[in-house]
Amino acid sequence: MSGCTSTETCQPDPEVAKVPVTVQLQRLEQPFFQIRNVAQAQQFLQQQPAFATYFLGRKQFPSEDILAEKLVSLATNQGLQKLGRESAAEFKDQALQAELKQLFQHVRYYFPAFPVPPVKTFVSGLSQDLFVNDSLMVLGLDFFAGSKASYRPNVPEYILRRYEPAYLIPTAALAISSKYNQKKLTDQTMLSEMVQFGKSLYFAEKVLPCTPDTLLVGFTNNELANLQYNEGKVWAHFIEKNLLYNTSPFTIQKYIGERPNVPEIDKTCPGRVGAWVGWQIVRKYMADHPNVTLAQLMAQQDPQRILNESRYRPKRK
Repeated sequence: MSGCTSTETCQPDPEVAKVPVTVQLQRLEQPFFQIRNVAQAQQFLQQQPAFATYFLGRKQFPSEDILAEKLVSLATNQGLQKLGRESAAEFKDQALQAELKQLFQHVRYYFPAFPVPPVKTFVSGLSQDLFVNDSLMVLGLDFFAGSKASYRPNVPEYILRRYEPAYLIPTAALAISSKYNQKKLTDQTMLSEMVQFGKSLYFAEKVLPCTPDTLLVGFTNNELANLQYNEGKVWAHFIEKNLLYNTSPFTIQKYIGERPNVPEIDKTCPGRVGAWVGWQIVRKYMADHPNVTLAQLMAQQDPQRILNESRYRPKRK
């Protein structure tokens, strides 16, 4: 289960390869770093209205002049220019275009009506890592420039390790999953959150079939190996502590949210373990129901049904 275990798994599906997709990739950091004054910044904003609204948060500024002044300050900052060069060296047009094409082909294979958004790359000074909706995808390359970059996102180490180049496309896939991942808003249980995250991770593994689990869920090889070995013990904890139907946001956050570890289970147990368990439940459900499509799974709003019909019962070692 931990990624590419055989060459057969990772052979491109000829049916997916036939799916017509055109990737419109625009490297906005290039014209951005040419900005030298407010007039040029305003022209840049006028040329990219959707980007200015959704990614730069135009409406949060008192006026467009203030946003333009901020862009001038960023574009002429030598430290950010250096980060821009480092990001450009890490993400070449051709490779990025090829990865995006494969991702979009897989999404459209499972969801034929998927509107392939134009993709813009940007270097924002570590203000936002990624944005996606039906009409726009923005990749904040500076977040994913990697450990050799001169500036890194200001987040804890256990989150920072997910801001490496290899995580860019998996992060984009997880973001796209939210378009299809339906949920009953009145269901506020731990199980509902676990299955919701599990569906998202399952979506990502289907649209990125050759991507290791570590890159999808953001765990180290050791963390993942320990979880797989102790899967029965982890599940027993949820059952014995009556956690599945707990509705306390504080308790749910302990198992689903960002933490370096979950000492309630074991000090070696990584944060977000509930999402990983939800993923295993969904995997078991889909393995037992080969006729259920990915679209049907994502539309399923009953986490209890997925759990019941998965017959998920990992044995304690």
